[in-house]
Amino acid sequence: MSRSSLNTWASRAIDLLVPVFEAQNESVLQSRVLAMDETSIKAGRKSRGKMRTGWLWPVYGDRDEVVFHYAPSREHRHVRAFLGQFSGTLLSDGYEGYAAYARSRAGQVIHAQCWSHSRRFFERAKDIEPEAVAEALALIGTMYRHEKQIRDDALTGSAKHRYRNAHIRPVLDAFWQWCQASCERPELLPKNPLAKALYYVRERRDGLEVFLNDPNVPIDTNHIERALRPIPMGKRNWLFASTEVGARRVGVIQSLIITCRLHDVDPYPYLVDVLQRIGDHRAKDVAELTPRVWKSRFAQDPLPSALGHHPHDPPPH
Repeated sequence: MSRSSLNTWASRAIDLLVPVFEAQNESVLQSRVLAMDETSIKAGRKSRGKMRTGWLWPVYGDRDEVVFHYAPSREHRHVRAFLGQFSGTLLSDGYEGYAAYARSRAGQVIHAQCWSHSRRFFERAKDIEPEAVAEALALIGTMYRHEKQIRDDALTGSAKHRYRNAHIRPVLDAFWQWCQASCERPELLPKNPLAKALYYVRERRDGLEVFLNDPNVPIDTNHIERALRPIPMGKRNWLFASTEVGARRVGVIQSLIITCRLHDVDPYPYLVDVLQRIGDHRAKDVAELTPRVWKSRFAQDPLPSALGHHPHDPPPH
């Protein structure tokens, strides 16, 4: 098959799925806790032999649904465009665009910060300040061991809140005391990577403590980083999107495929079913075709492929 034919068929199929993507986005924005990140993608030609850099912005809802929005830049305005009037807790890394959005929605949005990103700043200072960094990483590691214990014990709600405050809060208090003492070292210069790490966490202290007060807030954004992993991995295979329209289509199809995997839905029978069903499905019920809802509505008896391939059979090679 020619590449142009395959591209045309894939593009038309993805365009049919846009209403499903939009319905999933509405569901995501109803979450009490959102996680958001961004990753670069080459999209559209800048000049002969050079591609433009665009951005996919994944937004992860608290019902294990993710949507990838495309934007041609990493400007702050895109955060507002994608989140709109969201009310709840926004969990992110330290990028200022998220903080600016939270400030603009003061009283409606609580900004929580990621401990995994904070940890990385200390790791960058390992070679220069090995002893000091070891202390910081030991304290952060203790918090993560308690988080693992929470998962192992399947704690939720008030039980999770009590455990965090009984076991993690004292560790965090010790961490802040260590930060204060480290900042008072007269030989610690501003250019020292440890000084930069200390500045990073102290500036974000309020956001880094949000998870202690709300058991629904994760300690980090690792779950969204796992969800967006197919994008940087895929760039090694397909390298770039020829156009920005193509990049948006990447966001649409990856939103559905990755959400399928989050809900243990095989993407192949899901897409076979939905692409046949969507033409006759009532527009007001399009949310039924999102992977999370489709699993309970149609997964037990999906429409078979017109090519005679049963949805539960492995995909043809």
